[in-house]
Amino acid sequence: MERSVVHITLFGLLLALASTLPNKDDWDIYSFHINSTVTSRYATTVITSRVANRMNESKEIEFHVRIPKNAFISKFRMFIDGQVYDGVVKAKEQAQQQYTEAVSRGESAGLVSSVGRTLEEFKTSVTVAAHKKVTFELTYEELMKRTHGKYELQIHARPMQPVSDFKVDVHIHEEAGISFINVKGDLSTKALANAITKTHIDKEAWVYFYPTVNQQKMCDSCSDQGMNGDLVIVYDVNRDNGLGHIKKSDGYFVHHFAPSDLPRVPKNVVFVIDQSGSMRGRKILQTRTALFHILNDLAEDDYFGLITFDGNIFHWKRELVQANSKNLESAKNFASNIQARGSTDINQALLQGARMLNDHRREGSASILILLTDGDPTSGVTNLENIQSNVRQAIAGKFPLYCLGFGFDVNFNFLEKMSLQNNGVARRIYEDSDADLQLKGFYEEVATPLLTDVTMIYVGGTNLTQTNFSQYYNGSEIVVAGEITDNNIETFTPQVVGISSNRRIIFSNPNETVESTGTVSDDRIQRVWAYLTVKQLLDKELQLSGPEKEKVKKEALELSLKYSFVTPLTSMVVTKPPGENTDVLHKPKEGKTPQRWQPPVDQSFSRQYLAPSIHLSGSPIVGKVQRNINSFTPHSTFQGVVSIHDLQHRVMQVVHHKGEKGFSGQVMQQHASRGERGRPGPVMQQHAFRGDRGRFGSVLRQHIPRGERGDLAPVLQQHTPRGERGDLAPVVLPDVQPTVVHLSRDTTTLEAINAPVLHRFLLKAENQTVPLCFDVSGPVRLKLLHYPSRELSVNGELDSVTNGGFSRIFIHVSGSQHVEIDTNWVTVRDGQTVTNYTGQDHLTAGSVTVIVRNNEIDVATGDMRMVIIVHEKNGQKFFWPVLRQRPLDNNAEGLLAVEAAVYEEVQQAPVRKLKIKNQEADVTGEMVVDYSFASPVTMNCWLMSADSALQRPLSQFVITQL
Repeated sequence: MERSVVHITLFGLLLALASTLPNKDDWDIYSFHINSTVTSRYATTVITSRVANRMNESKEIEFHVRIPKNAFISKFRMFIDGQVYDGVVKAKEQAQQQYTEAVSRGESAGLVSSVGRTLEEFKTSVTVAAHKKVTFELTYEELMKRTHGKYELQIHARPMQPVSDFKVDVHIHEEAGISFINVKGDLSTKALANAITKTHIDKEAWVYFYPTVNQQKMCDSCSDQGMNGDLVIVYDVNRDNGLGHIKKSDGYFVHHFAPSDLPRVPKNVVFVIDQSGSMRGRKILQTRTALFHILNDLAEDDYFGLITFDGNIFHWKRELVQANSKNLESAKNFASNIQARGSTDINQALLQGARMLNDHRREGSASILILLTDGDPTSGVTNLENIQSNVRQAIAGKFPLYCLGFGFDVNFNFLEKMSLQNNGVARRIYEDSDADLQLKGFYEEVATPLLTDVTMIYVGGTNLTQTNFSQYYNGSEIVVAGEITDNNIETFTPQVVGISSNRRIIFSNPNETVESTGTVSDDRIQRVWAYLTVKQLLDKELQLSGPEKEKVKKEALELSLKYSFVTPLTSMVVTKPPGENTDVLHKPKEGKTPQRWQPPVDQSFSRQYLAPSIHLSGSPIVGKVQRNINSFTPHSTFQGVVSIHDLQHRVMQVVHHKGEKGFSGQVMQQHASRGERGRPGPVMQQHAFRGDRGRFGSVLRQHIPRGERGDLAPVLQQHTPRGERGDLAPVVLPDVQPTVVHLSRDTTTLEAINAPVLHRFLLKAENQTVPLCFDVSGPVRLKLLHYPSRELSVNGELDSVTNGGFSRIFIHVSGSQHVEIDTNWVTVRDGQTVTNYTGQDHLTAGSVTVIVRNNEIDVATGDMRMVIIVHEKNGQKFFWPVLRQRPLDNNAEGLLAVEAAVYEEVQQAPVRKLKIKNQEADVTGEMVVDYSFASPVTMNCWLMSADSALQRPLSQFVITQL
């Protein structure tokens, strides 16, 4: 196992450029302070500049601040003539209008607004009377980003003149403990070195920078106009290699996850390099230099490919090759001969890169696609939206795309959107002398994958930020924030699941105490949640269009206004409203706190087994049921299916699940749910449950409701906890024969008979940790996907294996073309041509392409891409379909097209209830296994009827023919 020693760094706080840009004889900056406080990697920085107008007339004084794109301004104040004027964050259009009106009335006013999505510059100005003073005070916030195994707090000072009272104070407090702290930057060297004081004591560190007026003129980047440079504080925190650090306060939590003691995951990487005419000169030379460094850093178990492009595509090799010394030398020769010329065909270059990675799928490896370009597409497909759509379809969510934009001629918004659509990021490479180091530095951020398919799970948490991550890289960090339901820390259980090489790893610590900030109210953790949520909504908004885009934009705007964040959607206005003062810190009342996740009454809850069900074994319980059976049977005779909810609800009236003699190890748990028209809705299934002393008890669970004409109708449910919306995920329950219980008014026993096999499906829940789930019985045929506007449809037939999957899947492309998949082979019919396909290779027939791999079948047709994952259980194979690329049509039907559920918990006792679209449904907590992944993942879910989960009758998804 390769072990990586990582020094952790906080990256990306403040690039604070606070400056006034007038003739220095006009006014005097007599005080300039920068104060930065970092707690739990969240930095709050206050810049205070005090300026005196030395002139005999009024002057407009400007105040500029530049901060990194990851920071949000949250407060701005001006002090003039003893009066305080607070900035107010408003929607961008409203702020501009108010600013214009204030200026037209001759009032002092300032406007702070973001510059595009980069949030690089903020500016205010105010008219100051002769011989008067003004104080500017700006606050901004940022969650520190960890890169290259460290965090960096970067402060850029440029007051434009020597300041007698200049100082920088930095205080860092990390409950995990600070492992190291250093100070660097051009303001920390030579003449200014002794102006820095650094103190580090366990969990806290302080850095002070107090240069004299003379020192402010003597540094390398200093002059008579004062300092112009950076002070960079680099530090890391102590880490374990388990669940990471979790901190909570006032009902919110933040989780920092960054294990390092893991083996590196071998990677497959393709570099797509622009060699069009605009790259000639220094840019192409720096690209070659960076490539040489990057190739030297490849490990021998990595595979790589090189593509260069102008108006044509040039392959070094058409397939990925191993990074051995012979291939690396050949690749360097290829890179040294890259010549800038021609136009720019980004579309075809990326499609070729994606093809190379798709053709080289290695189990236990991580794939990465990296694009470097300096301009817009000028040949081939040039429509930006079409390129983005083509690339998204080609990648199909299987690996990230990282786009590097060289210089300022490139359309960075285009690259950023395309990267976000494919689980990557975009980065601008500046045309400076260190451009090759910028390229190499970015590659090093993604050079060492440690985990893939990372899922952050929080039972007892809600309103979570992003919880699914395609890859985790050494030296980086995953951060998740959310609310703790009912602020009940006892029911809050975090867990992380990820893939390391070909192993699934679970990070959990049931004995760990979540760290609290103390008894004093502290909104910092809540602001971390708000910050992350707004950031991710802005990224999401960039990818959407139409009503969905407007909905996300509105949500981001509302949060920005609530937390006074200056974002691309808001601006901050500072003015003198006639006769009134505005408080920028005023916040609306919080909404009602959601109910916490907890088991039903008197239920034992564990990660290993979550099944609120009746456990029956032995005569003592049965005797109690016999004596009271008449009290809860609604009809004189009642056979075939009985709602487990009804049975449990009534059995709980007569049997206590604790301390009853004679049935240790059995649990009677309350549960209630009725079918349509008030009749008991379906079923009980028996499963092995080990009680005390190793004996097996039984578990009775709801499964099959009564359908039309009294038949047992299958119950279907769906979920995609980490895949794309609409993917189905079956669930595993214990491998025992299911049972239906017969109840008769006059009977004295509970009689069990064999019942159909059951399959559990899940349905993704929007902004919730716990998805919904439901069961389907027997080898029924289901409509998975259908587009009425075209002939495309996908159907499947469930197998006869308990908690298995599909035994057959049909994909209808057209009347004369379809694909049939069963456990023996793949059959492709194209008109009169029939091909039975059993090998592992590509097969193309008309518009259909089929790729069979070890554990998956990849079928692509037109704008649809589906992967059928092959699983095996007890020697029997079964399938599970996952939709990787949705067709562009919005009128899809079928299980794979079901939208994610939006629910809220409305009742916990005596029966737990959820509300979905104004409809309440009874639920129980269950544990399921998601088969939509090659390595199935076990998770919790809320079990309910199919009709309730799908918000429509299950019969709409049942078909008679494939």
